[in-house]
Amino acid sequence: MSSEYNYDEGGQFFPFFMLTMAGLVTVPLTYNVLKASTDLEQTASRVKSDFKPHNVDLIEAQRRRRKRQNRKTKRIMAVIVGYTFMAYMIYLIIVTQRTVPKMWDPYDILGVSRSASEREIDKFYKRLSLKFHPDKAKPDSSKNETMDDVNNRWVEMTKAYKALTDEEIRNNYLQYGNPDGKQSTSIGIALPKWMVEEGNRWFVVAFYGILLGIILPYTLGKWWYGTQALTKDKVLHASAGNLFREWKEDISEGDVVAATSVGEEFTETLKGSRSDAGAAKVESKVLNSSALTEADKARLKSIDDPVRRKTLALLWAYLARIDLEDQELEKEKFGVAPTALLLNNSFASITLPFGMVKPLLSAYHTSQNIIQAVPPSASAILQLPNFTPAMAEKISKSSKSPMTFQKFMSLPPTARRQLCSDLSDQQYSQAMSVAAQIPHLVIAKAFFKVVGERVVTPGSLVQLVIKARVIPPGTPEKDIPPVNPLDLEDIDPDEGDLDALHGRKPAKSRRKKLPDGSYVEDDAKEGSVQPPLAHAPYFAADHAPRWHVFLAEARTGRISVPPFTFTSFDRPIFHPDTGKPTFNVVTLKCSFQAPPQVHAFPFIMHLVCDSYIGLDEKVEVVLDVRDPKEAEVVESDDDISEPEEDSLAGQLQAMKSGGMTGSPVTSKKKKKKTLPANADSKAVPVAQTQGNAVEEASDDDDDESDTEGEDDSDTSDTDTETEDEDS
Repeated sequence: MSSEYNYDEGGQFFPFFMLTMAGLVTVPLTYNVLKASTDLEQTASRVKSDFKPHNVDLIEAQRRRRKRQNRKTKRIMAVIVGYTFMAYMIYLIIVTQRTVPKMWDPYDILGVSRSASEREIDKFYKRLSLKFHPDKAKPDSSKNETMDDVNNRWVEMTKAYKALTDEEIRNNYLQYGNPDGKQSTSIGIALPKWMVEEGNRWFVVAFYGILLGIILPYTLGKWWYGTQALTKDKVLHASAGNLFREWKEDISEGDVVAATSVGEEFTETLKGSRSDAGAAKVESKVLNSSALTEADKARLKSIDDPVRRKTLALLWAYLARIDLEDQELEKEKFGVAPTALLLNNSFASITLPFGMVKPLLSAYHTSQNIIQAVPPSASAILQLPNFTPAMAEKISKSSKSPMTFQKFMSLPPTARRQLCSDLSDQQYSQAMSVAAQIPHLVIAKAFFKVVGERVVTPGSLVQLVIKARVIPPGTPEKDIPPVNPLDLEDIDPDEGDLDALHGRKPAKSRRKKLPDGSYVEDDAKEGSVQPPLAHAPYFAADHAPRWHVFLAEARTGRISVPPFTFTSFDRPIFHPDTGKPTFNVVTLKCSFQAPPQVHAFPFIMHLVCDSYIGLDEKVEVVLDVRDPKEAEVVESDDDISEPEEDSLAGQLQAMKSGGMTGSPVTSKKKKKKTLPANADSKAVPVAQTQGNAVEEASDDDDDESDTEGEDDSDTSDTDTETEDEDS
């Protein structure tokens, strides 16, 4: 085999080949390792708090373990090995002696100058023949020369002489670089010769067989079946099937907690002897707790599977913050919560095709409970540091009406402090410090619009535009600045910005029109500001808060527009230095297709945060879908301008209105267009949420719309907005 091919006997080219192959793998892997993480949990800041819960060391250990699982340890090791191998190949390239092929040069062989004439070459050749001709020259024994060496040297001299004097041979030399004409081309294989020698070839075959027949199929199969085994929510398909069977129309938060215990992932966490170790102790403590309802206790007792029964008991122990008085059980208690959250997110996805509001809200509220370690039926005040169930019950009994979290935080500071008399000043300060950093999103305005249009037509692409501010619970009213009416407007992109018009990219130019007619540049940047990580001291994983927005039918309670999830805002919500709220108006947009019928559709808009309890927002909105002919009438009317007074058209108009030719024509202010009789006149009012009302702009300000219209219909906002809850 080696006689048929040319191999790299000196090892000159083999290091180049191996360096290239290693670089093709190592360089892309390096980019993957060094690339900045896009995970929300890796890029967000944290809520500033020095609160340390009980067993904080176990919780932190669980967090570190999960972070290690997310690290690219194997890839980092592969990169280190790759660069080590590449460095060794570079070393071999440097120290290996290079074999430089010598070019055939007739001038060098004869030892004549390149500027020598043919006559001088003839003369010099004759002198060389007297010295080097085989009949004259003798082999030099000191150089181990033989007669063959003498003959070969003379043949080369003769070729060189003819290449410089004979026209045909000279042409061969000039064209092919050799007086004998075109030479055969030899392409070698950049493998060392020892690899293909008789005794080693089977080792090479075995190496390629293991690499291509075992390692490569195993790696690809493991990757493929690993991705196929998980859903898009990163739970096992078997777990998703179990969750589907747990779904029911009137499911409660407690039922959702029980449903998350069916995940197959828990069999890996509680495997072997841990599947039922300490289960009786956990179950006894949970059943004696007042955090569970009788229905929850009955459901726990009815489970036969030991793994699921222990899992559900651990989940309730986590939610009720029960001390299990056992190190291993405490580890398992904090370990099941992050897995339960993944399963709950999968359950929320399963509920969407059914279109029912109650199961979806139950899933979202269960997410809040798991992250904050608060039972479904408990007070939302427990999500603040240092508060206990006994204190929360005492605060709830102090009011005749239900003491919600927002109601408690809206109390005067002195009254609130009096209710928290069981807390020391330091503990109370810790709790209020965390409350002041909770990103409570308060809706200031919500309306529907179609980009570039003034009315919503059937089948058009509608945007639900939400203008909101982050106002932490307990913020004094005097510290909340009024909303700038200009911030409540939504600006259409330029007509030439097609990507922005179709929603693929943010607008290139974002200008706002001031009341004086001038423009200012909008500083909003879509999706550029991420809120802090959720303050969840008992949750053994970092979690970035998410806000879900969806529309439900006001009459039937079914989901009309599925949820849109937001994880970042277009403006800063907290000052980076002080940590205080900026009260900037942020914009959230949800795009969907309008109904095909002409009608005013009332909806209930839900805004739910998955990380904090008791901060949900609910607003009534009306989508007024109008006849396309109305839009055509509005556009055609806008194209007709008032004629000049001293023009022929102006004089004719004056005559039609009763004026005389040549008489002064009184300029009339353009009348505001009225809607047809069948149009819904209630589509214009602007709604604000209770406690955060925003005054409507004056009529003059309304005329100054984003699209420079002169009438009420000329506004960048489609005339379909939220109805006032107070009315």
